[in-house]
Formats: sequence, C-alpha cells, structure tokens
Amino acid sequence: MLLIGSGMWKDEATVKSMSRFGDHRELLKGPLYYVLTITGACAIYWRTSPIAIAAICNLCAGDGMADIVGRRFGRQKIPYNKNKSVAGSAAMAISGFVASVGFMHYLAAFGYVQESWEMILGFLVVSLASSFVESLPISTELDDNLTVTLTSILLGNLVF
Repeated sequence: MLLIGSGMWKDEATVKSMSRFGDHRELLKGPLYYVLTITGACAIYWRTSPIAIAAICNLCAGDGMADIVGRRFGRQKIPYNKNKSVAGSAAMAISGFVASVGFMHYLAAFGYVQESWEMILGFLVVSLASSFVESLPISTELDDNLTVTLTSILLGNLVF
C-alpha cells in the first residue's frame, strides 16, 4: 500500500478499489490509517480484550455501515454537520454495537473473553461515543479511521 500510494509501484486496480477519487495518494490517508489502527489494536489487545473488539467492530462494521446507510437513506442531516446524516450515525452505532456483541460471543466460545452484561453495556457506550465522534465536523480535519479507533480505545480503557 505504501509503494502504491507513494507512486513507486503502479497498480490501478488497487487504487480504484481503495480510493474514492482514483488518486493513488489517497491510499496514504484513510486506507493506510484503517490498516494501521486495526493492526495496532490486534497487536496490543490480541484476542482477550473487549477494547480490541470495540475498536475493530466500530471501525469495520460501524463506520462501514454508516457510509452505506448514510448514502442510501441519509436525507436528514445532523444539525451540527451537514456532511453526516442521522441514518448513517444511527447505523454506525447499531452496527458497531451488534458486531461487538457478536464477536464477544464468538471469542467467548473459544475461552478468550468472559461474556458479561457489563461488557455488553460497555460496547453500547463505546459504540454510541464512537458514532458521535465520527459525526463531528472534525472528521474533515482528522480521518475518521483514526478518530473512531482512538475513541473506542480511550473510552474502552475507562469502561472495560
């Protein structure tokens, strides 16, 4: 990704699949942050921490669904950020939460985490907070792949 994003290696198919505007330099922003934050969460919190579950699920499922639902059903905009929609933010919170609970069950089946209502409540709090932070106008300045993951990790350290 670094080689393609820097222009040292040409791969138009990869650029088209990972960028919004077809510019190879885009790979050095959002997609790179996405890979680095997920890799970091896995490296630091590997398998046994609800913090990694929350961070990865809010970024992958939550932020991914926010884009899909927001584009399709996002007519009603958030008052403080006209680039974001109520539907997209709701989809992010719900999808991040549901995915987190699903992964908690999956990892518990292998003995990596202990299922609990406290963990489920923590996932709800982290998913709501991540969705709120993603909806803020700062996401134009800071990539939401960073803000969503950092919010999940920082708040996760407080609630888990």
